[in-house]
Amino acid sequence: MSGLHLPMKFCSHCGATVSLAIPAGDTLPRHVCTGCGTIHYQNPKMVIGCIAEWEGRILLCRRAIEPRYGLWTLPAGFMENNETTAEAAARETLEEACAEVDIGHLFALVNIPHIHQVHMFYTARLIDGRFGAGAESLETALFDEADIPWPSMAFRSVSFALRAWLEDRKKGHFGLHTTDLFPPTPNQVPPTPAG
Repeated sequence: MSGLHLPMKFCSHCGATVSLAIPAGDTLPRHVCTGCGTIHYQNPKMVIGCIAEWEGRILLCRRAIEPRYGLWTLPAGFMENNETTAEAAARETLEEACAEVDIGHLFALVNIPHIHQVHMFYTARLIDGRFGAGAESLETALFDEADIPWPSMAFRSVSFALRAWLEDRKKGHFGLHTTDLFPPTPNQVPPTPAG
């Protein structure tokens, strides 16, 4: 059903069953507790990361977890409560690539409505050039533009951000880039996996 992530059976507040209903003053069906009346809103998840650069090369991580096990990506992950988006980008880079970064500005914003996510990528620079493989990475590496493993990129949002970053670097100015990604139609073959 549009707007709902996963079916819910029980209220996390009181434990009673929930049902789908359109609350008064709302326009979409929500999970509403039949006991206490709590409305359980489900909102998009924020995936935050960065394009970390060191001496002209870009830091990539090869995923050690699903989805897209074994494919390459930028260091990124789900934003936590009580942190800013820039803090999330720095934390994810430290967790996935054992690298400390100076976060720059927001560079790419990608809406992915069909999986209820928004992906955001910042510009960043490695602080000391050190990096390694965190628990969610099989390996990490710095890539020159010519060596980026495009056919092995895990997510279309990452490919979009990387291509925009490389184009902006050629121009000498980094702007803000946005796009909306939708599932490929049955007769399309996406260059990289969806998402």
